[in-house]
Amino acid sequence: MAKLKTKSSAKKRFSFTGTGLIKMGQAYKRHNMRKRNNRMLRQSRGCGLMHKSNAKVVLAHYFH
Repeated sequence: MAKLKTKSSAKKRFSFTGTGLIKMGQAYKRHNMRKRNNRMLRQSRGCGLMHKSNAKVVLAHYFH
Protein backbone atom coordinates (compact mmCIF):
# COMPACT_ATOMS: atom_id res chain seq x y z
CA MET A 1 0.00 0.00 0.00
CA ALA A 2 1.29 3.46 -0.88
CA LYS A 3 2.17 6.02 1.76
CA LEU A 4 -0.55 8.55 2.57
CA LYS A 5 0.16 12.05 1.38
CA THR A 6 -0.29 15.04 3.64
CA LYS A 7 -2.74 17.61 2.33
CA SER A 8 -0.66 20.59 1.20
CA SER A 9 -3.27 23.12 2.30
CA ALA A 10 -3.38 21.68 5.83
CA LYS A 11 0.39 21.46 5.96
CA LYS A 12 0.62 25.21 5.42
CA ARG A 13 -2.12 26.17 7.91
CA PHE A 14 -1.51 23.92 10.91
CA SER A 15 1.41 22.63 12.95
CA PHE A 16 1.70 20.33 15.93
CA THR A 17 2.95 20.91 19.45
CA GLY A 18 5.18 18.41 21.21
CA THR A 19 2.18 16.96 23.04
CA GLY A 20 0.16 16.49 19.85
CA LEU A 21 -2.14 19.53 20.02
CA ILE A 22 -2.73 21.47 16.82
CA LYS A 23 -1.53 25.06 16.53
CA MET A 24 -3.35 27.42 14.18
CA GLY A 25 -3.30 31.07 13.23
CA GLN A 26 -5.82 33.42 14.76
CA ALA A 27 -8.86 34.37 12.70
CA TYR A 28 -10.06 37.91 11.86
CA LYS A 29 -6.58 39.44 11.70
CA ARG A 30 -6.20 40.23 7.99
CA HIS A 31 -7.98 43.54 7.45
CA ASN A 32 -10.50 45.99 8.98
CA MET A 33 -8.46 46.23 12.17
CA ARG A 34 -9.86 49.65 12.96
CA LYS A 35 -13.24 48.02 13.65
CA ARG A 36 -11.80 45.63 16.22
CA ASN A 37 -11.36 46.71 19.79
CA ASN A 38 -7.94 46.68 21.43
CA ARG A 39 -8.81 43.77 23.70
CA MET A 40 -9.60 41.54 20.74
CA LEU A 41 -6.38 42.51 18.94
CA ARG A 42 -4.29 41.93 22.05
CA GLN A 43 -5.80 38.52 22.76
CA SER A 44 -5.41 37.31 19.19
CA ARG A 45 -1.66 37.83 18.92
CA GLY A 46 0.47 34.87 17.97
CA CYS A 47 -1.13 31.50 17.39
CA GLY A 48 -3.88 29.58 19.12
CA LEU A 49 -4.52 25.95 20.01
CA MET A 50 -7.35 24.12 18.33
CA HIS A 51 -10.18 22.59 20.34
CA LYS A 52 -10.30 18.79 20.47
CA SER A 53 -13.56 18.52 18.54
CA ASN A 54 -12.16 20.55 15.64
CA ALA A 55 -8.83 18.74 15.80
CA LYS A 56 -10.53 15.44 14.98
CA VAL A 57 -11.86 16.89 11.74
CA VAL A 58 -8.50 18.38 10.79
CA LEU A 59 -6.63 15.15 11.51
CA ALA A 60 -9.12 13.16 9.43
CA HIS A 61 -8.36 15.38 6.41
CA TYR A 62 -4.68 15.97 7.16
CA PHE A 63 -3.60 12.52 5.95
CA HIS A 64 -5.91 11.83 3.05
